[in-house]
Amino acid sequence: MKRWIPRLLAALVLLVLAAFVWRALAARQAQQQALAAQSRQKAEAPLELGAADLLTVQRRRLVLTVPVSGSVRAVDTALVKARVAGELQGLVLREGDSVRAGQEIGRIDPTEARARLRQAQQQADAARSQVDIGQRQYDNNRALVDQGFISATALVTSQASLAGAQSTYQAAQAATDLARKALEDTVLRSPISGQVAQRLAQAGERLAIDARVLEVVDLSRLELEALVSPAEALALQPGQSAELRLEAVPQPMAAKVVRINPSAQAASRQVSVYLAIAQDPAAPRLRQGLFLQGSVHIGQLDALALPLDAVRTDQPTPYVQAVVKGRVVHQTVQTGARAQVEGQTFVALEGLPEGTPVLAGRLGPLRAGLAVRPTAAAAPPATAPGSAP
Repeated sequence: MKRWIPRLLAALVLLVLAAFVWRALAARQAQQQALAAQSRQKAEAPLELGAADLLTVQRRRLVLTVPVSGSVRAVDTALVKARVAGELQGLVLREGDSVRAGQEIGRIDPTEARARLRQAQQQADAARSQVDIGQRQYDNNRALVDQGFISATALVTSQASLAGAQSTYQAAQAATDLARKALEDTVLRSPISGQVAQRLAQAGERLAIDARVLEVVDLSRLELEALVSPAEALALQPGQSAELRLEAVPQPMAAKVVRINPSAQAASRQVSVYLAIAQDPAAPRLRQGLFLQGSVHIGQLDALALPLDAVRTDQPTPYVQAVVKGRVVHQTVQTGARAQVEGQTFVALEGLPEGTPVLAGRLGPLRAGLAVRPTAAAAPPATAPGSAP
């Protein structure tokens, strides 16, 4: 009778375990079903779009520009160099000092130049004495020939001697002029009015010929030298207006294209463009070497446009995320000219009709077919800044 008791207990334990396992499996299946239903509900729920998430393809007037940047340089600059060798004396000017055209800024020790001038002058005086002697001898011989006391051959000889003496005197005079010019070249003068930009030598230093002493710049006329690509250079021409900016200075500076280099650089194939800067007395004073950047206005274009960040390029061809019947559609477009509209870059495009709603670039890439729903405040405005009237 007692043998069936353990069997009964084992059966009861198995039944209890089976009940626990069944309940665990049922709870897990219910949880999975709830998660699946929640996922389906999420997938079916449209993405809510805010006011800044939806744009409209509109026709805008784009001001076309070519970006430029480069260093400021003075139109008139001059390097004062030593024209004769010697010791530099009397140089007191330093960077920032003002000079006038023709002002003496220093000199080269003139001792040797003065000695050479005296030597050349004395040689010229000696040659002049020989010319006087030859002239008297020629005059005497001509009188004797006229009286028949000497032959004409002696007159020819004295005439040749006079001509030789005159040539020697002229050569001595030329040497005197060269020595005088060398003495004058010992005085260093500024060829233009302006300010000293660099002092390249010190007083007491012995200089060679063509040694650089000072650099003088005239800041009354400044220009920007910019390098542009060959394609951009084709759109530029003298007379076009431009706006330039200096870092940390909010006020733009007006400029104008004045010259375009007819030759491209051999290494980079870029073209140098020169812009004259209109200096406003109320604006900060520019200096040579400052870096400016800005844009040259080359014309206007009326076209359908969107902000540049709304056009995506993570696929082989550019596309936008248009909203068609409440769902996201990846629409391929062709992009064109770009322009700044109130500080934002817009790009002209083809492939979309005017008025098409497009997702803003801030949303990132979304899958095609995703359901979206604009809120009441998300309707794009009828007109936007920079749009064509």
